[in-house]
Amino acid sequence: MFLVDKLISLTMVYEETPSIVLESSNEKGIANELALRVRNYLCGIVGQGTPITYQALAKVLKLAPPNTIHQLTVALERLIEEDAAADRPLIAALVISKARDGLPALGFFECAWRVGRLGDDPFGPTVPAFYAAEHEKAVEFWGVFIHDAEPEV
Repeated sequence: MFLVDKLISLTMVYEETPSIVLESSNEKGIANELALRVRNYLCGIVGQGTPITYQALAKVLKLAPPNTIHQLTVALERLIEEDAAADRPLIAALVISKARDGLPALGFFECAWRVGRLGDDPFGPTVPAFYAAEHEKAVEFWGVFIHDAEPEV
């Protein structure tokens, strides 16, 4: 029953969560579509327990320039907002920056702070511990969505 409740909750969040504000309705639709693709892919790899870099995720999703990493971060922030609103672990914690020694980019922590998940300074010394805990919770929670097939792209 617990798994069914999670699946229902996940389905409902896409119907009920307002879109992030973007410059045009076309961009909003693209960001929502990309957020869904990102979530699907991350659910497919969560069982590995190993984070993926922004660059690797952009490559596997075949994002087209310009601003491929920006496109991805907009989608990840949307997922943070959705997960926080539904009181779920942040699936975006599965994505890290190659340049930050195994941590996500600063935008992850700023967004987590904006939605009330990170109580401290998003640039402070507690950030690594917050990330480690959030990553562990995400792997445990989202691991129930592991697919037998390859992750969707």
